[in-house]
Amino acid sequence: MQITNICVIGGTGFVGRHLCQQLAAQGYRLRVPTRDRERAKTLILLPTVDVVVADVQDPVALAAVVKGCDAVINLVGVLHDARGKRGFEAAHVELARKVVAACRANNVRRLLQMSALAAAPDAPSAYLRSKGAAEMIVRESGLDFTIFRPSVIFGPDDSFLNMFACLARVLPVIALASPGARFQPVYVDDVAAAFVRALTDMKTFGQSYALCGPQRYTLRELVAYVGRITGHPRPIIGLNRALSYGQACAMEWLPVKLMTRDNLRSMEIDSVSDSAFPFGIKPQALEAVAPAWLAVRTPRARYQRFRNLAGR
Repeated sequence: MQITNICVIGGTGFVGRHLCQQLAAQGYRLRVPTRDRERAKTLILLPTVDVVVADVQDPVALAAVVKGCDAVINLVGVLHDARGKRGFEAAHVELARKVVAACRANNVRRLLQMSALAAAPDAPSAYLRSKGAAEMIVRESGLDFTIFRPSVIFGPDDSFLNMFACLARVLPVIALASPGARFQPVYVDDVAAAFVRALTDMKTFGQSYALCGPQRYTLRELVAYVGRITGHPRPIIGLNRALSYGQACAMEWLPVKLMTRDNLRSMEIDSVSDSAFPFGIKPQALEAVAPAWLAVRTPRARYQRFRNLAGR
């Protein structure tokens, strides 16, 4: 299968930046739509990446950026519901429908879709239901699609481990909602590698793949690990279901949402899978890579940086 030009929708996001770097390194020519070029500074520097200012929720603008491409990758996802274009319905369901229509209008057969582990029309959370609805749209599209369903994704610029690292620095005690929720964290570069491997593999047409790391953890274990590795171990108070929802309800009023009730509903289903990581990729363990950016926050690491600056 010959693919040269790829439209990466959501390419300026966390996973998108890593995926674009891997695709560019393979020589693919990429078109990345964005409403704000400032968010694409790192991508603009890549020689085969064309960053285009466009609103992908506008069907006309979306069709224009898809035109001339051999494949489309849809990575768009939001973790918190909102009104307008940033809500679950618009970002996941309506956009999936528009992407499929743009592909059909421009005779683009290949579509790679980012979903989520446990996504389903009858899932307990609006987030997972919207991801499940998007999957159904893609499955019924008639296109040569591949769907990826990751557990929580971690990496140097994630909003998961780094959030808990920030909380551990400023809070003497962490009151943790849903401490028993289970995850199988997967490294962002492994997720990107799976997309790259699948792109031209015809055996992946019509298939979906769970993307999970090698180890399972409870949320309490992950938060404790982040505290230890950053040099800020904190006592963790696990909240029961009622207190967890009370905390989430209060947090929904914050300017920056750290947790919502819908997030808790998502965590009612374990984000784990028994499926092997696809394409022969050996997923990297959290403990093997996370210290590379989390441990630099420790007092010992800061002291070593001062020594290096002094030439000692």
